[in-house]
Amino acid sequence: MDNFIVSARKYRPSTFNSVVGQLSLTTTLKNAIKGNHLAHAYLFCGPRGVGKTTCARIFAKTINCQNLTADFEACNQCESCVSFNEQRSYNIHELDAASNNGVDDIRTLTEQVRIPPQIGNYSVYIIDEVHMLSQGAFNAFLKTLEEPPAHAIFILATTEKHKIIPTILSRCQIYDFNRITVADTVNHLKMVAEKEGVTVDLNGLNVVAQKSDGGMRDALSIFDQLVSFCGNNITYQGVIDNLNVLDYEYYFRLVECFLKNNVQESLLIFNEVLNKGFDAHHFITGLSSHLRDVLVSKDPATIKLLEVGADIGERYKNQAQSCTPEFLFQALKISNDCDLDYRISKNKRLLVELALIRLCQLTDEKKNSILIDDRPAPIQKVAVAKAAENVQNNSNQTIPAPVAATPKQAVVEQPKAQFKPKETAKESQPVLRRPPGSISITSPTNKTEQTEEVKSVVSEKRIGNKEFSHFDLLNAWRKFSETIPELGRVVSFIQNTTPVLISSSMFEVTVSNNSLEKELKRLLPDILEFLQNNLENSSVRMSIKVVEETAVQRASSPEDRYRLFAEQNPALDILKNNLNLEID
Repeated sequence: MDNFIVSARKYRPSTFNSVVGQLSLTTTLKNAIKGNHLAHAYLFCGPRGVGKTTCARIFAKTINCQNLTADFEACNQCESCVSFNEQRSYNIHELDAASNNGVDDIRTLTEQVRIPPQIGNYSVYIIDEVHMLSQGAFNAFLKTLEEPPAHAIFILATTEKHKIIPTILSRCQIYDFNRITVADTVNHLKMVAEKEGVTVDLNGLNVVAQKSDGGMRDALSIFDQLVSFCGNNITYQGVIDNLNVLDYEYYFRLVECFLKNNVQESLLIFNEVLNKGFDAHHFITGLSSHLRDVLVSKDPATIKLLEVGADIGERYKNQAQSCTPEFLFQALKISNDCDLDYRISKNKRLLVELALIRLCQLTDEKKNSILIDDRPAPIQKVAVAKAAENVQNNSNQTIPAPVAATPKQAVVEQPKAQFKPKETAKESQPVLRRPPGSISITSPTNKTEQTEEVKSVVSEKRIGNKEFSHFDLLNAWRKFSETIPELGRVVSFIQNTTPVLISSSMFEVTVSNNSLEKELKRLLPDILEFLQNNLENSSVRMSIKVVEETAVQRASSPEDRYRLFAEQNPALDILKNNLNLEID
């Protein structure tokens, strides 16, 4: 039985033209040979399996070739090329720095450098994994690397450029190898499959290319593994089963559940993924990648960023048409936050399930604003025009005050005694806004009619530019604080703060932190609307000034304030003790 040769060795490039995905580097090396501009030391660095050592061997063979082709490639027929191909060349020396990393190994190498080549023009020394050399070995190598004999050329290869000392880097021409793209990897695997007589599914090759992470050696190793598993017919399902990767189908189904608000089905899909042995963290990172691919599929300008097969790409396009950009942005944020919180979470499964629930409710109009925005809900607005009209027809009828809704139910304030049209014209009630998802006091059938009536009432009401004093402002501010619903600490702040009139129509409110400023800005439209109506001045404006509290201001007792002052001025303790003073 013939010995099996793995594809990574069997189809290893032997010319610059056959190197995959490194066109700029191979062109540079060929031009250097063409112009006879050969450096004495090169450093090839980049990820694993991208062709560093391969390019070093091709370069070494080419510069010693006695009959270069018109394209400046090795002829593979002269004595130098034949000896290299048969691995018996004495002109090309390879050293594994991982196992020969001592000072004595480098000294042996420097003694060997003095020997001129037997065939060809150059003795080429390829040192692989050069970052593994010890500090002493690097120092012993410096002088030889800087001034080698004319016939010696060094090619250093490494995957960790940052571990090489700067004195070595400064003596080399540095070539940075790129990761091989998915498209290049797929094309090369198709070529290998054709030569091996293997039928492959392009979608499966895309999965292999993505799994290899830009390394051709890894891709060819996976290809051999799939041939052993599937035989000469590699299908997409066979790739999924053998490599144990999550199928695109799971994520397509999940996004459909998100769009339909189907929480139950999304949790069942997640449970199915876990039962197949996949890690929940791997699942959430895959979901983030899928949502990103759906997003880039929405625009023809970004669809080129999608690295999948044609069939899968068409599915991405179709699903992108049913997703709004806002949904995708929020979904990406939720999945990314889940990814970041995964490592510190105690209950990891619950964390992912909560993320799926939030994703399902993104398109729920009743809960959308509450789930997407973590900010406190604004004061609600309730249509009161319809009730005012009814009261005018029946003066004995009473109406309830505006309702402030929570995410689950409405909270109704104490009802006023009776509605008086004259007082309403003089002192208007605040029009409170209701966030999406809260319960309205109006019936669904009258919603449109009442909205139109509110617009008509607002349009008929005309606010003048009546002058007002600081006292009028304080009185209106107090009345507003009595009408707003309970919204946490901002209510206490409004009730206890004093606005300062800084111009004829501008007043200033001072807050102690950015959080309170944010909450106050949410109420700004309601505050201005009430004050403009109450003061009969449409030019009323409010300015918010943030002044951070000092440690003394935050002190809650006289003892705490005294302690802070004493820390700043130790003489205060001496004064207190000498005069026998007490803290009051």
